Amino acid sequence: MSDRWYTRFYEAMTGSLLQPGKVLVLYGPRRVGKTELIRAMISTFKGKIYSGTGDNQELRSLLESQQLTKISALLGGYDLIFIDEAQRIPQIGYGLKLLVDSHPNISIIVTGSSSLDLSNKLGEPLTGRNKVRILYPISVMELNQQFGGMAVTQMLEQLLLFGSYPDVLNAKSKEDKVEYLLSIRDSYLLKDLLEIENIRNPSKLSELLKLLAFQIGHEVSLNELSSNLGIAKQSVERYLDLLEKTFIIKRVGGFSRNLRSEITKTARYYFYDNGIRNALINNFNLIDQRDDIGMLWENFLFIERIKKQEYKRLFSNNYFWRTYNRQEIDLVEERDGKLYGYEFKWKQRKITAPKIWKETYKDSDFEVISKDNFLEFLI
Repeated sequence: MSDRWYTRFYEAMTGSLLQPGKVLVLYGPRRVGKTELIRAMISTFKGKIYSGTGDNQELRSLLESQQLTKISALLGGYDLIFIDEAQRIPQIGYGLKLLVDSHPNISIIVTGSSSLDLSNKLGEPLTGRNKVRILYPISVMELNQQFGGMAVTQMLEQLLLFGSYPDVLNAKSKEDKVEYLLSIRDSYLLKDLLEIENIRNPSKLSELLKLLAFQIGHEVSLNELSSNLGIAKQSVERYLDLLEKTFIIKRVGGFSRNLRSEITKTARYYFYDNGIRNALINNFNLIDQRDDIGMLWENFLFIERIKKQEYKRLFSNNYFWRTYNRQEIDLVEERDGKLYGYEFKWKQRKITAPKIWKETYKDSDFEVISKDNFLEFLI
């Protein structure tokens, strides 16, 4: 793992997340520290622990067998069971259901780097028996809690350029950071898709991601992507869905409630980590040497806000808002019956909410988020 241990938000919630008779499912991108987090969470656990992985052939055969007597004999004596890379075990959900139902005092943790396969295997069998959480690259909220706001502010340019994977934050030099991100790009980024899905043109996935990297903050045209990639529109849609389920990109749709002029049929896409986005286009130039700071800033703020929503359980519907005459708001959050509009600007400017927004959604809030006030927005 990394030289420095970064305290993760879920560490303080071990007691509420680990419950007898429940399965904690921890999803998240590869290399963000899921295994290390679980080990930290269970390090003080009082009881007998079994720790295994989806690569273990005996464990796979056992859970896949769905033989209660056999499963109980080998796993029933533990107080806590941890299975890493659980998406590699076929029918794991049914095996865990048998275990939970017959041994309600056991706590179970499973982790996976892809929701597309593991969720299918766990969903129906464990309905009502599982608790799902997502672990992202290290968040501004976590950095602030551990090191304070001044430290986060001083790290801001590094976060925009290189993202916040634990090993990237620990890298000693720019060269080390870039090398690590390029290794993720080339070795890990598409690994789950290529292992699980029958992708005929894996190179098209990389090309698609590069195209998306230049369209942050803009609506994405499926027809245009299809034309540029030379593949069917249906394939583009499938690839986008798969890339989202493997925690590479995040889709956001358009908000509309009343107006014909509001754009709703297109979507925008953000990357879960700025460093990965920059690795895809191979651009790690400093902020003052770039012409895409607006994209970097918007991607950073959007994803950090998603992290905050997940960790603090702020249940929100997220949208962008735009009209055909180009009035827009970068992020609209709909929660508790109210609308909150946020415009992202690298440099503070005196901007008011679009007139048609204020007239149509009279009770909504509006705020500009710049580098002068971003910390309050993200913690």
